[in-house]
Amino acid sequence: MDDKYGLKPSKQIIWPILACLVVIVSGIGITYITNPLGGTLYLDTVKIKILEAGGLPYYFTLFADLFALIWLMGMMYTTKLLDGLDGLVSGMTTIACFVVFFLSLNKEVAQPETALLAIILAGASFGFLVFNFYPAKIFLGEGGSLWLGFMLGVLSIISGAKIATTLLIMGIAILDVIWVIVRRLFFEQKSPFGTADRKHLHFRLLDVGLSHRQAVLFLWFLSLCFGLTALFFKGTQKLITLIVLAAVMIILAIILVLVYKNKKRAPGNTGAPFDR
Repeated sequence: MDDKYGLKPSKQIIWPILACLVVIVSGIGITYITNPLGGTLYLDTVKIKILEAGGLPYYFTLFADLFALIWLMGMMYTTKLLDGLDGLVSGMTTIACFVVFFLSLNKEVAQPETALLAIILAGASFGFLVFNFYPAKIFLGEGGSLWLGFMLGVLSIISGAKIATTLLIMGIAILDVIWVIVRRLFFEQKSPFGTADRKHLHFRLLDVGLSHRQAVLFLWFLSLCFGLTALFFKGTQKLITLIVLAAVMIILAIILVLVYKNKKRAPGNTGAPFDR
């Protein structure tokens, strides 16, 4: 709808919410989260009876359903806002699906059905990537970028709540989106989704001198490195890796800002000053 009619952000968000509700109503949700420090946090303890159909009651599981809604919406808008460079989203989706594929075939996980879904999505996104890599011949658009985030979010839920694994793969992109939302809301006092700018991490990489392909390959490399750790690390190790990921993001952002400022101050450079 948005790709065809150019909807306002307030109307764009209706369809992702409806997609999330379809998943939640169908019974797919995050009922528990494994505590990396030990134990399990259950989210299905508070249930509210909504209706009864055919003698079967239907419950709204407060924390589980809300968590699933926030998770799916977060994943969709991560891929939506990440879709600024040719091949970036489709490539990261391919990497994520391959990691989930191999993780699902692990003896401890043993989920061949989930592995099949993951490799199907990997094949679809990789087939698209062939024509979407720079210079792109086809583009995801809003429908494509939102859909890939939606599928990754659902896949991470049905694969045994592999939230930490998906966070490791998409962590750089998720942290970038969080920073963009915080900056627009609290520093620029404007809607985080109503405007576009060149202050995302992938655009910062272009500003410091990387080519389009180099920026995409660099972000793919980071996603692959952190994604591979999910195949070997468990519990506390994943938590430590997530902390390292956040530190990498902060350090990378600081380096990019400093390099860009020095580049603008170089003799003979008449470019516009850096706008935070």
